[in-house]
Amino acid sequence: MSRVEVRTAAVIGAGNMGSGIAQKIATEGIPVILVDLDDEKVQRGLGIIRKTLEEGVERRIFRAAQVEEILGRIRGTADWSTLEEADLVIEAVFEDLKVKQDVFRRLGEVCRPEAILGTNTSSFYVRDLAAVTPHPERVVGLHYFYHPAKNRLVEVVAHDGTSDEAFQAAWAFQEMIGKTPIRSADAPGFVVNRYFVPWLNEAVRLLEEGVADIPTIEAAAKEAFRIGMGPFELMNVTGVPIALHAATTLGRELGAFYEPAEALRRQVEAGKPWSLEGEADASRFQGVSDRLLGVVFYVAARLVEEGVATVEDTDIGARVGLRWAHGPFELINTTGVRRSAELAGSVVTPYGLEVPPLLTRADERVGIPIRLVTVGQRGRLTSVWIQRPDAMNALNPAVARQLQDALQAARSRGGPGIVLGGSGKAFVAGADIKFFVDHLKAGTFEEIQRFTEEGQEILRGLSGQEPPVVARVQGLALGGGAELALACDWIAASPKACFGFPETGIGIYPGLGGTQRLPRRIGLPLAKYLIYTGQVLGAEEARALGLVDALVPFAGLDEACEELAGRGPAPERRAPEAPGDAAWQPLWDFFARWSVDQILAGEADTGGDSRLEKAVQKMRGRSAFALRLAEKLLERSAELPLEAGLQEELAHLREVFAFPDALEGLSSVLERRRPVFATDAPSGA
Repeated sequence: MSRVEVRTAAVIGAGNMGSGIAQKIATEGIPVILVDLDDEKVQRGLGIIRKTLEEGVERRIFRAAQVEEILGRIRGTADWSTLEEADLVIEAVFEDLKVKQDVFRRLGEVCRPEAILGTNTSSFYVRDLAAVTPHPERVVGLHYFYHPAKNRLVEVVAHDGTSDEAFQAAWAFQEMIGKTPIRSADAPGFVVNRYFVPWLNEAVRLLEEGVADIPTIEAAAKEAFRIGMGPFELMNVTGVPIALHAATTLGRELGAFYEPAEALRRQVEAGKPWSLEGEADASRFQGVSDRLLGVVFYVAARLVEEGVATVEDTDIGARVGLRWAHGPFELINTTGVRRSAELAGSVVTPYGLEVPPLLTRADERVGIPIRLVTVGQRGRLTSVWIQRPDAMNALNPAVARQLQDALQAARSRGGPGIVLGGSGKAFVAGADIKFFVDHLKAGTFEEIQRFTEEGQEILRGLSGQEPPVVARVQGLALGGGAELALACDWIAASPKACFGFPETGIGIYPGLGGTQRLPRRIGLPLAKYLIYTGQVLGAEEARALGLVDALVPFAGLDEACEELAGRGPAPERRAPEAPGDAAWQPLWDFFARWSVDQILAGEADTGGDSRLEKAVQKMRGRSAFALRLAEKLLERSAELPLEAGLQEELAHLREVFAFPDALEGLSSVLERRRPVFATDAPSGA
């Protein structure tokens, strides 16, 4: 567990990677020192950051004022003595072992003994950099992916001597800046480059052997992996010499299969990008895709067997870092393990390599198990973790089934408590919208009913028994995610946590207990406000209203979960009779007095209060039918025991999903447009 809070970070190296890392840190509100050898290099890095941010303004990602705020958090300097202020220093200089070791020797001299030192190396062992420092236990690998201000993936690497405290602090910092961390052993290529670089190299071999030309390889790769850019275009974008360097490093460490193709060496010597011109020959697609898939299947299986990473992290790395539609093991299961083993064998047998037993011994009917929910240990607590970061950990039937099994396994362990969390930026950002849309269009509402019933059953078992369950909300908790957190005994939140109930804005109502548990937490009037408007609460607001039980910095989040678990199961919650913060009294009074129909008809008096005016305006853009049903269910929360209220939610499920607003609202999310709801929604819901 981390007890080291990173208040100031530093980045060494103001090139493209270093400046991007510094930009991301500053964008997330953390002061960062950007250091290089001289002022010219520092100013170049600051210029790269400004240009990238201004491009963000043009794309409406940032406002102009935000650019200045972000830049104001970055201090560029050639004075290395300023690093004494940093709690975490990230080295991001070019891939030369001697240069990196010189940097780490210098960091060992100028940084505080307790500062954590991270390396962004993609080619070298972390242990070889740690060895030159006086405190190797404080050194970790932090391998970011291009462009680090945009790509969420980071590989967190512990060498044999890394302390658990340093590792956990580095991990917590990645969560704090909105990254999706995965764990890697200190091994060549770590996780993603271990299979991505051979994938690039195999594309060059296909060209070299005359199997296909570049346009054909590009098209076949895009089709097989469902990606936007093929291997040659990717090398052009990131730099052909980088691909050669990475392949050379892997070849030196792992053998001939990984060594760079001669055509790759020649292309770098020519100093030119690959030419992508020409027409693809579809008749050669199968041969190309078989080779590229075979390489990925072999390497992914091998690195898992070696303990470099888990099956799940290997797939997350591909989906988040490379933006592949599916990870290697998802592709193996889709292809079939027997066929996958054949493809891997056809690629590696000429190099004297054997197909990993993970492929040859897997059950053809089952495939290689991929856990969407894992059970582990986090400090003194048993952890249950949802691992769909690329889908914001959205709930679907597969996640629900695995969550139920994981919770049962966690309870069987006993212990002081269970911590429930999610990987990446979100705790859980709701239910899987596509699941609902697909079944509504297919006329199979029964699947939606079954999913909701099973979901409610899982949530019922989260609280009120030993060991207690603590929701560790580090980021977004929206819709079903907020309901999942509410169902736990306790909620611990980071400053980046936020809670919202967007359902009435997509034509439905919270159906996993939101209309029943939320009023018991914050009071009926404020529950109406949140569900009627979809207003998202920040962490401070959630604490003020009593929605969360502890709000702490990322470094203290795990410790807070342990403290809450120490309280035991939560007592039955009763709705408060007044808001937890007096600033919310006007909203409380308004929603206690006026009905949905009165508000929509313009009869409710806002008294000119800007927050109330905004709330009314938001309600008018939502489904009136869903609002009326939500009101009915919320009112019942004050009259019924919790169990009876949950049954009421289920009883109206078919009614809300059958009304056209549900399909319209849910579809609008997938189609990224504003929904157009019925204007003649019946008032007798």
